[in-house]
Amino acid sequence: MAEPIAFTKGHGTGNDFVIVPDDDGALDLSADQIAALCDRRFGIGGDGILRVVRSARLREGEATADAEWFMDYRNADGSAAEMCGNGTRVFAKYLVDTGRANIDDAPLRIGTRAGVKTLTRSDLGFEVDLGVFRVDGDVVVKARGLDVARPGQGVDVGNPHVVVALSSSAELDGLDLTVQPQLHPDPVEGANVEFVVPADPLVQNGVGTIRMRVFERGVGETLSCGTGVAAAALAVRHWAGAAAPDRWSVEVPGGTLGVRIVAEADGDHVLLSGPAALVYSGEVRLA
Repeated sequence: MAEPIAFTKGHGTGNDFVIVPDDDGALDLSADQIAALCDRRFGIGGDGILRVVRSARLREGEATADAEWFMDYRNADGSAAEMCGNGTRVFAKYLVDTGRANIDDAPLRIGTRAGVKTLTRSDLGFEVDLGVFRVDGDVVVKARGLDVARPGQGVDVGNPHVVVALSSSAELDGLDLTVQPQLHPDPVEGANVEFVVPADPLVQNGVGTIRMRVFERGVGETLSCGTGVAAAALAVRHWAGAAAPDRWSVEVPGGTLGVRIVAEADGDHVLLSGPAALVYSGEVRLA
């Protein structure tokens, strides 16, 4: 029988992960093993896996010289993803709580497939700089519960998103996201799809407020999606025009997250803030 491996269960506003420490890069988890671990009835349960590995122990060509730790994020179906905004905060929480990193003396840099991301503490818990973003092409979106297809705004924050504006909270609540929305044209790598409703008024005290639900590729509907929250705020900011604020509060089923847009030398960056929690730890044997 295979030797047991250690794990920790964590979440960020209900977006939950199985954290697997693999400091020396010895584990080679298959897609089937990851799917089994993430199964909510027959496994531990989670929206994805966060494998914790030292960058120096990655295969040649994958190492990240600017970050000691690499976040190997996999979706619940075992597929690899470029980034996970909530995952970065949970990853940072794990590194700090287990003594692998110190975020109080200096910002924490972690490697991802979308490049190195920098985290600091914030009033909500942790804040991650997701880097330069791109608001790009339009996509037509069909979803169960919507009477007609709706236009969607493409947004890239290190991974691809399509954001759809809805007219009311009733329309948002009436969506059936047990069925994957259809996109046209369908992005080659797929995309997360966010459905948003702006608050009325949209802006109060210089902060924009929206509600959001999300269908994550390779997972399904989740209680929260960090990069999706950032993408949703960026899309609404884009639609609102030049007078739109640079600070946003985004309500998801799992809680509330903050978004800031700041000017940097290489362009505007989007930053995501929110809580991170570690729930329990244990051991599991892989089939």
